[in-house]
Amino acid sequence: MRTKTTAHRIRRKALSLTAALLMPLGALVALASPAQAAEQATATYTKVSDWGSGFEGKWTIKNTGDTTINAWTLTWNFPSGTTVGSSWDADVTGSGGAYTAKNKSWNGTLTPGASVSFGFNGSGSGSPSGCTINGRPCDGSTDPGDPGDPGDPGDPGDPGDPGDPTPPGDRVNLTYFTEWGVYGRNYHVKNMVTSGAAAKLTHINYSFGNVQGGKCVMGDSFAAIEKAYTADQSVDGKADTWDQPLRGNFNQLLKLKKMYPHIKILWSFGGWTWSGGFADAMKNPAAFADSCHQLVNDPRWKGLFDGIDLDWEYPNACGLSCDTSGPAVIRTMAQAFRAEFGDQLVTAAITADASSGGKIDLADYAGASRYFDWYNVMTYDYFGAWDAQGPTAPHSPLTSYPGIPNQGFNSDAAIQKLKAKGVPASKLLLGIGFYGRGWTGVTQKEPGGTATGAAPGTYEAGIEDYKVLKTRCPANGTIAGTAYAHCGNQWWSYDTPATIAGKMAYAKQQGLGGAFSWEISGDTANGELVTAMHNGLNG
Repeated sequence: MRTKTTAHRIRRKALSLTAALLMPLGALVALASPAQAAEQATATYTKVSDWGSGFEGKWTIKNTGDTTINAWTLTWNFPSGTTVGSSWDADVTGSGGAYTAKNKSWNGTLTPGASVSFGFNGSGSGSPSGCTINGRPCDGSTDPGDPGDPGDPGDPGDPGDPGDPTPPGDRVNLTYFTEWGVYGRNYHVKNMVTSGAAAKLTHINYSFGNVQGGKCVMGDSFAAIEKAYTADQSVDGKADTWDQPLRGNFNQLLKLKKMYPHIKILWSFGGWTWSGGFADAMKNPAAFADSCHQLVNDPRWKGLFDGIDLDWEYPNACGLSCDTSGPAVIRTMAQAFRAEFGDQLVTAAITADASSGGKIDLADYAGASRYFDWYNVMTYDYFGAWDAQGPTAPHSPLTSYPGIPNQGFNSDAAIQKLKAKGVPASKLLLGIGFYGRGWTGVTQKEPGGTATGAAPGTYEAGIEDYKVLKTRCPANGTIAGTAYAHCGNQWWSYDTPATIAGKMAYAKQQGLGGAFSWEISGDTANGELVTAMHNGLNG
């Protein structure tokens, strides 16, 4: 696995970026197969009593189908400040506002028309949302296993995806799913379902594959194809068996695509640390592209990937190391991969350094854009605690502002420069970081203050997930279209649902193809950042 610890101004996605999103152990159990198509259930919530400092809640589950239900799993979200305490007649687990209740051994069987209730004591005043029973919405609508493409807005009979009445629209809403996130971060493919994110995403970039010896090679094969999943961890509630040919993330992603047929998945190669092999591979572009095509379309995971994302940091410029391949190398690579991949998706993650003579100026991104479907423009990591003494500055400013430490280090400057060079706006995706960057030793609330070093982070100093920062250091200011927070002696910058709404409005106003996020495990348990992107792009 790769870690970005180098003090570099325009840096790629930190591999130790995101902390574990601790999801409840409940899963989408007993999803309907063709043989179970008539299995249906509803779940209703009642607040039985409220004594000010707490309340008693009750869920009632009813079998509304015509076949017996042998087990049930209920999931729901409570807003911040509302929590579950003791419970009875069900096993209730949860954290971060996401809760799961599973039947006891004696009350899991429900014949048609039968119902069962369980209760709990809680605190706070919030109401539940995002409820699912055995993987379906609690009101009995919208089966996520319904055949057909739930993302097709042209089908008037299609109610959309579970938990969201509006299917993803024409603009791209892409996120990166990290291969190594299944370890310390405890973030799995299933979390994209329970958070509601899968219903709102159009594309997922699986990151990262490596580039070695002139070829695309697998990164961590254990995480990708070997790791066994139990029933409660699995997307469809079915455990892996010891002898099945494909397990791991790839098998879970295949299950996700079956549940959400509108989602397209690309395998992303490179990243900050694994970009070192691109220059050598480009000595024979055709052979490089052929090796990648064979790996991406390997029969062992047939049907999983819809294309490839090339994350070279950076062509003919300095990233973790410096490359001198020449400005045409990006165009040559794009041509070779388009010839090899045909009508499959071929995309690239690219620099957002719009400074004069900066990284955008050093490669022929306009020429290459003729062959790429789109660019993921990495409009984040402009500023951070690699400048230990500051000045403090937002790491993902949408626009410039008085006092910005470097001109050309903002999202709009990058977008305008790429457009001026001839890259079509429709082939540009705006990047959103699901994390913040911060300093310590700061006394000034506004940007521009001095610091003494990087603020502490869960996995790396100076960087932390949004889902942690939103409560640990809430935003108390905005500048240049993004948010910042001063708490104690720490200063952080990050995007919130409100600033994301503004950035999505910008993306639409500029005619961009959509937006993408790095990376999904930094979002909350109820997917509020993915939701903000979805709503902003489709509103």
